This record gives sequence, structure tokens and C-alpha cells, in this order.
Amino acid sequence: MSTVRFFRHSTKFSKYYIPTEFVVLAIIEFLVLVFSLYLALELRFWGNDWEEGFGDFMPKALVYALVLQLSLVAFGVYQRHSGRFMNMLILRIASGLLLGLIPLGVSFYIAPQFFLGRGVLFVAVSLSFVLITIVRLLFGKIVKDNHMWTRILVLGSGKKAESITDAIESGELKGINIISYVAMPGDADTEKAGKDAITLEKPLIDYAEELDLDEIVIAADDRRSDTFPTKELIDCKMSGINVLDLATFFERRAGKIRLDMVNPSWLYLSEGFHVSMARKISKRVVDILAVLMLLPIALPFMILVTLAIKLEGGGRGPVLYSQVRVKQDGEPFKIYKYRSMVTDAEKDGVAKWASKNDSRITRVGRVIRKGRLDELPQLFNVLKGDMSFVGPRPERPEFVEKLAESIPYYEERHRVKPGLTGWAQVCYSYGDTEEDSIQKLQYDLYYVKNYSVLLDLLILLQTAEVVMLGKGAQ
Repeated sequence: MSTVRFFRHSTKFSKYYIPTEFVVLAIIEFLVLVFSLYLALELRFWGNDWEEGFGDFMPKALVYALVLQLSLVAFGVYQRHSGRFMNMLILRIASGLLLGLIPLGVSFYIAPQFFLGRGVLFVAVSLSFVLITIVRLLFGKIVKDNHMWTRILVLGSGKKAESITDAIESGELKGINIISYVAMPGDADTEKAGKDAITLEKPLIDYAEELDLDEIVIAADDRRSDTFPTKELIDCKMSGINVLDLATFFERRAGKIRLDMVNPSWLYLSEGFHVSMARKISKRVVDILAVLMLLPIALPFMILVTLAIKLEGGGRGPVLYSQVRVKQDGEPFKIYKYRSMVTDAEKDGVAKWASKNDSRITRVGRVIRKGRLDELPQLFNVLKGDMSFVGPRPERPEFVEKLAESIPYYEERHRVKPGLTGWAQVCYSYGDTEEDSIQKLQYDLYYVKNYSVLLDLLILLQTAEVVMLGKGAQ
């Protein structure tokens, strides 16, 4: 079998699968950031010797590169869809680098030994922007060729296989190269997957070697047939080719658990859903420390929001409001938020989702909801232990009861603490329908199954983009 190309794999960090091209890109851009600072110092002190040696410079360069790269992550530069529009990508790079100067300045205040002068910083950031943009343009040309993408054979050409085609067309799946669909006994007739499907006329391993496959996805409508190539799949697996069922394929590639593809046995046999005391304690410690660090920063905003609500209401009406939500293990608790709606928003006593252009939202409410400032009082919910920083967003009992009756596995999202932000919030826009709840649940289940410190960090960084760009606010 020919050598498998490097980019045609996902790299597993903790339990999270990241396309290898993004890992390579991140390493290259980290080195670019380090080089940019080095070059900036050379240009800034042209003809003069530095006051410090190369060894003293390196810690500063590493801090500079780390902080700015985390800022780029926060602006979604490493998301799967980030390269679709080059103008938007360039804007994200510029915004990430410029706003990264804020935490970089804070780091200088906390650790003065990493201080860099304004002149050097200006040159370094400018060089970083130019060089990273060039890297992105070159890298985009390389990975745009689908021969560099994961080469996949789909075992099936019916309804299940067609779901892959639909997901590629909708943009749900990216960075894969479907080499062919294989017609299997029992497959339903379909126009897309079955159109150019092949039939197996020789051992599956021979196709794998000829086509230089990386993965085989099992998507046959009927796997009980006597002609199902079980032994041949084992041969392929033992030869180093990934063999995935359809649900696992979507979990890794789309970051969600497709409800229409899972059954109870998949949930209890697949990896994940591990709960340990060490994980609970570490998550709780991180939550408490994060709240204590954020409260001094959040306090000025809380004072401004309080004054704005009071002024808009002429001193009448509450600033805060509490509402019963459902937390871990299905228990009720009171969530606190800044009031962003009129005081009689539910005067008829019927619970309603907020909708786009909702007339019940006040003028101040629209502003604070856009920047998620109405959620700041929930820092005290986190401190109290009812919530975590990251987890599925808590819903009202009325909605939970209704959704649990119509959506399978809905109550499984309560296996972990609800969060201020979550995987569904960074992957899916705000929704106010049952279909939106289904879509969000698929991301919530992915989080419940795979949550880790790394995934929490990724969600927090991407939440920064959601907040700063006001994405998904209602």
C-alpha cells in the first residue's frame, strides 16, 4: 500500500479529534510569531546590539507567540470554516492579533520580565499579520486540493450513505474526499449515493490498496446480510485503515452525535461518558478560580448595566430577575440574569422562548444580550456550584418536560452541570424551535461524552468570538 499522506488524518488531543492540517498550521504559525518578534527586534535595533542575549529573548518570544495564538484561536482562525472567505479570514487574523495585545499587556503587568517596548510590539504585530496571511494563502492552496484530504470509502449506497453526501453539500462535513460508495445488499435506492456506486468484485483490502484509502465508513442500510464483508473489514482494520461506523464518523468529523444514527448500544459501548472524582474536583477548582479572577473585571460592567436598566425604567422595575432552570441530574435551581425584557414579559403565565426581534426585549436589553452581559450574574451561580463555566445551557422545566417527550436522549444532557457557555453555543446559532433543540442536543451530547480540560479551553476561547461578534444573540 502506498504511503498515507500526512494531512489525511485527525490528531487526537485528549478526546477531541482535530484535523491534522490545523495542528500543522498552528505549529507553523507559532514559529512565525516567534520569528516575527525576532525580526522586529532586528529591525528596531538595526545596527545596534541588543541589550539582552538570545537566551533572554526566547522566553519573551514564547509568551508573545502563545498569547497571540490563543487570541487567534478565540477569533475562530482555526475553525473548519475559517478559510471559506479569505477577506473574512484576514479580518479575523487582524482582529485576533490586535485584541491579543490586551492580554499581552496584562501579562507584562503581572510578569514585568516579559515586557516589550511599544515600538517593537508594533513592528512585531505588523510582521505577524503579513507573514501569517502569506502562510494562510500558501497553505490554502496546498490543502484545497482534495487529494490531500482524508480518502474515504463508504460501505453502502442507500439512505444512510446519502446522509454523508447531504452533510458534505450543506457544509456540515469538510476536509474529506469520498473516493466511492459501495453498493451493498439491502440498500435503498438513492439518487446521490447510489448514482456512481461500485460493487465489490474482489476483496475489500485490494480496493483499499489500489485506492490508497485512509478510512472505511460503514453506512449500509442493512448490516445483517450474509454477504456483509465482516472478515474483509477486519483485514482492512489490521492493515492500518480506520474502520468507523456512521455515528462515530459524524462524531469525529462534525463534532456532534447525530441522533438519527445512534442507538442505546452505541451509547453504552462507545468510548467516553467517563465520570471520575478527580475530574469533578478539578473542574470545580477551575470554576472557582475563574470566577474569582473574572469578578474584578466584570464588576465595572455590572455597575454600568445596573445603571442603564435603572435609567431606562425610570428607577422602576427590578434590575435582576431569577428563573427556575434544570441543572445536573434534573434538579431545579434558580438562575440569575440581568433583566433584558419588560417586567410583564410572561403576564399570561405561559413560558415562551425568546425569538428574533422579540418585542418584549427592551432597548438596553438588546445591547446587553448582544454582548452576553445579561449573563454576568450567573458567575454567582457558578460560585454557588449550581453551574459550571462550560456545559449545556440550562433550560426551563416546562421546556425540558416537553422536549424530553419528543426528543430521544434529551435528558442525558443533564449528566453534567449546565454552563455559562457550551459546545452547542459555539457551534450552533441561537434557536427557538424544537428542531433547533434537536440540533443543539447533538452538540450537547458530544460535550457530555467527550468533555475534558482541553475541550473546555477550546470552548472558552471560541466563546470570546461569539461574545465580541454578537453571534447568535436574540
